[in-house]
Amino acid sequence: MTLTPSNSPTPFTYFISDLHLSAARDDINQCFFEFLREKAPQADALYVLGDLFEVWIGDDDQNSFTLSIAKAFSTLRQSGVPIYFIHGNRDFLIRQRFATQAGFKILPEQVVIDLYGEPTLIMHGDELCTMDIEYQAFRKKARSWWWPRIMLSLPLSTRRKLASKGRATSKQKQSKLSAEIMDVTSQEVITCMQKFAVKKLIHGHTHRPAIHRLEIDGQPAQRIVLGDWYDQGSVLKVSEEHTTLSSLNLQSD
Repeated sequence: MTLTPSNSPTPFTYFISDLHLSAARDDINQCFFEFLREKAPQADALYVLGDLFEVWIGDDDQNSFTLSIAKAFSTLRQSGVPIYFIHGNRDFLIRQRFATQAGFKILPEQVVIDLYGEPTLIMHGDELCTMDIEYQAFRKKARSWWWPRIMLSLPLSTRRKLASKGRATSKQKQSKLSAEIMDVTSQEVITCMQKFAVKKLIHGHTHRPAIHRLEIDGQPAQRIVLGDWYDQGSVLKVSEEHTTLSSLNLQSD
């Protein structure tokens, strides 16, 4: 995938992830709407690297909240900015119905894009946390062909109950896991970047925004981690000359 530069003086691309949008968090939602309305229209493209929603139980869960999110994305797309989405661990059940409503394109879980001449691997990042063996087992099942079909065949009310129970169980387990286990595995990062023959990786998931310098096959490389929006309002802005990882002001009025 190659980006086509816009007519802006300094073309750039935005990357965001881990917004965890929820009807219960209007402050985050308003920050999101403001970002799409005031900042994103100047970009060449917008990439959403997973966990757009706190939870997603299916495209058939149509309500005023989800429709408002879709409309905000669609308005941005109609302004000429392409939007790309990669599934996260919270919203892997998003399907083409919502993508069409929002006007974004769903990408593979791992994909290399041409970012102003530099091959760049983008992903949500949960697959890099290999020390969390129990989660990786669940991830393998959740990304299978059969499990999503079974889940989406259940009534909405049942899916809501399962999602609520799953989040409570997940929070309880996370409270007992060490920070090391919940972070990426260094060797997995290197292995993955070698597999795709890239020297730049962008991902989210860990909620630890940073730009890491590393070495792969004797050459300098870079791993950029996006933060979440509950604490950081993290936005990555990349142009041909600059890479800026910043935080939005999430204070509500």
